Amino acid sequence: MSDHEQGAPTVDRVEQAARFRALHEGPEPLLIPNAWDGGSAKLLASMGFKAIATTSSGFAASIGRLDGTALDDESLTNAAAIVKGAGEVPVSADLENGFGDEPGQVKMTIMNALSVGLSGASIEDWSGGPNGQIYDIKLAAERVAAAASMAHRGPVELVLTARAESHLHGGDDLADTIARLQAYQEAGADVLYAPGLTKLEDIRSVVTSVDRPVNVLALPGVPTVAKLAEAGVRRISVGGGFAFAAYGALIEAARELLEEGTYGYWERTKIGREAVQKNFG
Repeated sequence: MSDHEQGAPTVDRVEQAARFRALHEGPEPLLIPNAWDGGSAKLLASMGFKAIATTSSGFAASIGRLDGTALDDESLTNAAAIVKGAGEVPVSADLENGFGDEPGQVKMTIMNALSVGLSGASIEDWSGGPNGQIYDIKLAAERVAAAASMAHRGPVELVLTARAESHLHGGDDLADTIARLQAYQEAGADVLYAPGLTKLEDIRSVVTSVDRPVNVLALPGVPTVAKLAEAGVRRISVGGGFAFAAYGALIEAARELLEEGTYGYWERTKIGREAVQKNFG
């Protein structure tokens, strides 16, 4: 990880992070697909996406585990591979809860994130683990502030996304979500994110209640990109969606071979084979 130490970044990394920040200013929402390894990042970059994110759930699946079980060094090694695959395209990492409950641990995670060449990172207010819980709002804001103090230290200024996670964990208190995002904004977050919101009126309420760009997770039932743009959403990500779509194709192909003894899956490989041959040489 020493090639990109925060104390002596390359000019490219400084420019890359600044470019990533500018992409949140429009005129259209930033579409930021989530890659799960270096190869998927390389393919997404080749398609013209202007930024790429990592996915904790997609990466965990790639090593045979469930979301929230990857260790910090595993996730950062994966992020480094995605940074390399993405080339000149800036990458933002899903760093879950910052791999620690205490603000100091979160700050250290952001320092390590800077060392692998990332342009952005997200920190969530869900503690993770089998007995996970949403952090008290005061502690959650302190964690964001600690992350921001490192993310904005310079010369590379990481774009910090603060996530309010309750809607992914059975919560439906929109007022609490908005209060949290406002607190995270005051703590220094650059982008605000409440994954799990699907109703346009709820998303619009979040957008109009804060003064930072808002990210929306593209889930079934979420309004189209055009409608989200009209509501003022500045960034749209897919989480583990692409990774699990790829795993779904794998299962379908394997099931055909196992249960039918046929090879029709080869008819669906043309796009992938051609993309790999074109971009991996």
